[in-house]
Amino acid sequence: MDSLITAAARALAAGDPLGALKRIALREDPPALALRGIAMAQLGDFPRAKALMRSAARAFGPKESVARARCIVAEAEIALASRDLGWPAKTLETARITLEQHGDRLNAAHARYLAVRRQLLIGQLDTAERTLSHLDAASLPPPLSVVHELVIAGIAIRRLQTQTARDALARAEHYSKLAAIPALAAEVESAQLVLHAPAARLIRQGGVRLLTLADVESLFASKALVVDACRYAVRDARAIVPLAKRPVLFSLARTLAEAWPEDAPRETLIAQAFRGKHADESYRARLRVEVGRLRRALKQIANIVATQRGFRLAPRRATDIAVLARPVEEEHASILAFLADGESWSSSALALALGASQRTVQRALDSLAAAGRVQSFGAGRALRWMTPPIPGFATALLLPTSLPSDSE
Repeated sequence: MDSLITAAARALAAGDPLGALKRIALREDPPALALRGIAMAQLGDFPRAKALMRSAARAFGPKESVARARCIVAEAEIALASRDLGWPAKTLETARITLEQHGDRLNAAHARYLAVRRQLLIGQLDTAERTLSHLDAASLPPPLSVVHELVIAGIAIRRLQTQTARDALARAEHYSKLAAIPALAAEVESAQLVLHAPAARLIRQGGVRLLTLADVESLFASKALVVDACRYAVRDARAIVPLAKRPVLFSLARTLAEAWPEDAPRETLIAQAFRGKHADESYRARLRVEVGRLRRALKQIANIVATQRGFRLAPRRATDIAVLARPVEEEHASILAFLADGESWSSSALALALGASQRTVQRALDSLAAAGRVQSFGAGRALRWMTPPIPGFATALLLPTSLPSDSE
């Protein structure tokens, strides 16, 4: 490897893409193409970076398997940065095995971290933890140690384990100072802000106040029955009943919880659950059916008692009832939560992360774009969507995580 390539690689490792390009911008040999691709990725030009990396991989000969594997890993990193989550995980795993077999353990570890960060983005927390368990964190250089701790913090934040997240972010901050890469330091700082920003609203007996993630964790561990409007579930300290696939039942549960300790009138329940303007006999009959279904769904944690004017929620173990609502309640909030990371997303990546169809996501994006909430750039398969972050709010409770399946 010549001196210019070596100098450019060192500049990229230090987070100086312009310094790298000064040395290799006019070169077309495979190593220079690969380094130019990384430089363009660091500058945010992901389509050009991807094209350069593919050109480098093709230019390396069949005997240069390690170099080609490194290009595949770099292309996967570009895909992750551009939120193109549909890239083949098997290809990255094959490249990782090749690197390990040839003794390039550092880049092999980097490939594993790319896989685990993708798993974290789409809510596969258990899989991400299993992938982490195969890595020896003690032998990592500072930049990868930062990534390791950020992944631990990300999993902990999704699971509302705030002390674990806080400890991981403190270690990440320490390693980021050793790495001396501004982009990593900024990522750590951004993650730390999430722990202190309002994450949800607590609605209890007519009062409303904002909660941080630590407050939400304490609420879930308390003796309260919580109707969780962030992840569409009803829970107490010992059990959880997911209702994300049963919106009518969840609407009834939330209305009953907001009325507690009083009962909720039938007219109010019908208006909230069915959008009915008049509580005629057909609506009343439908309400009786849906309340019966909700009563069966919640039988482990609460009962629903009929009253003269409506129904009242009666917890079995809990001593209090509260509603946990989104900090800002609006349509398509889950899509906005992903876009709030400041990165550009494709509609296919959003569909994969949300577990929804691409058609549904595209309709939502078109609606948000018409309202001026999101904007797109690029065309065709390179079309990306983005929006500025929601000021001052954490969105971790709107991102996907593992919950028990809905009961039918």
